[in-house]
Amino acid sequence: MRRVLIAIGWCLVGVIWWLSLTPQPPHVDFENSDKVGHFLAYGGVMFWFCLIYRRPRTRLAYALALIAMGIAIEFVQSWTGYRSFEVYDMVADALGVLLGWAVALLLLK
Repeated sequence: MRRVLIAIGWCLVGVIWWLSLTPQPPHVDFENSDKVGHFLAYGGVMFWFCLIYRRPRTRLAYALALIAMGIAIEFVQSWTGYRSFEVYDMVADALGVLLGWAVALLLLK
């Protein structure tokens, strides 16, 4: 079962990459909806991996990797010609990761 959970987590990471690089991502029509999407996506993925990995060191590694991924995606978006680089997206990603970890700490005691 653990392997299935890990595979689902990596599929979620793949979905984030796809949504971040597709020319026409889904759009919800309210101000800063994309920031909310970043926040929830990264928070959800971090929470998911916290369900699987309980060691603080492993969680820290995932948190850093997800934050680095959010930064990397912004640079890749700037190279596409149809997406844009936004620092606030990186901030939303990082805050989402931290929230996902915090919620896991509170709920999984």
